[in-house]
Amino acid sequence: MQFCDSHSTFSFVQDKSLLRVKRYDDIVVVDKQVGKAEEIMSENHTAKFEFVLLGLSHRSDFQGLLFILFLLIYLFILMGNMLAFVVTLSNRSLQTPMYFFLRHLSFLDICCTTVTLPQLLVHLMSERKKISFLGCAMQMFSYVFLGSAVCYLLAIMAYDRYLAICHPLCYMRLMTRRSCLLLVSGCWVIGLSISLMQTLLIFSLPFCGTIINHFFCDILALLKLHCPSPYINDVERILTIFLVLVTPFAFILVSYILIIGAILKIPALHGRQKALGTCSSHLLSVVVFYGTAMFTYLRPSSSFSPPTDKLISLTYTVVPSMLNPVIYSLRNKQVKAALKSMLAKSRSSVGT
Repeated sequence: MQFCDSHSTFSFVQDKSLLRVKRYDDIVVVDKQVGKAEEIMSENHTAKFEFVLLGLSHRSDFQGLLFILFLLIYLFILMGNMLAFVVTLSNRSLQTPMYFFLRHLSFLDICCTTVTLPQLLVHLMSERKKISFLGCAMQMFSYVFLGSAVCYLLAIMAYDRYLAICHPLCYMRLMTRRSCLLLVSGCWVIGLSISLMQTLLIFSLPFCGTIINHFFCDILALLKLHCPSPYINDVERILTIFLVLVTPFAFILVSYILIIGAILKIPALHGRQKALGTCSSHLLSVVVFYGTAMFTYLRPSSSFSPPTDKLISLTYTVVPSMLNPVIYSLRNKQVKAALKSMLAKSRSSVGT
């Protein structure tokens, strides 16, 4: 009896322990299912999370006028840069390193404006001015990628002018086609690395708002939406300034200091003017691009105001891409001659 009691007690305890194990397994399974559900909900929340872009102006009576204005600007940028690309590519006399870099600059200008202006045009004509979380991340990634590549390409173009003026005898030996391809590839790789690092850093932090007081997903506008973390925001801003602006600009500055020193040593006035004329177009492009970009990122954050930020961002987003074809084409005798030759050939082919 006692044995039976002890056996039944043991059986009861064993059954109870099995029940506990079964319950524990059920809890684990449920926890795993809840975890998967939370992951799915998190992914769906990320996919459905949207930012609101306030755009350039809140006044509805200006939307149509702004749409026409920026549509004309965008078409001018596309046609001007495509024309510069085609002319320098098709003419044999323009197959030099300087025009090789100019073609890549025209391509980057087209891509940079295509990242921002088409969306601006759509938002000007629609009431729904939203962009998804992933769409905003992709836009910022593309803009930083292409903008960084432009900055370093301008630095390479300054180095090209330095070799042409300061070391003319070694120029063709140093600036071979392979060297040009490696330099341009370096621009793309550096731009990709900077953009990937910046995008991961910004979009891995929590946002405390969804309203972007800008016309595209700009870095400074997104930093304002981060939950209070001034230290991280300052680090991100300083990192952007150093990598994207200061480093290539310092290289350009050193190159032009050496170029000016070499030009001053030329005894003939005509020789000085000719040497200076070969780099005047690039210097003007650098002043327009870096002047507006540095004014945006180097001024203290206390002086930021949304209308001024939008205007300056619009300036360094649109104006350099719009002026580069004019600066490098209409002011360049070789490009103008190649353009006239191409137009004459097209007319003759149409006439026949």
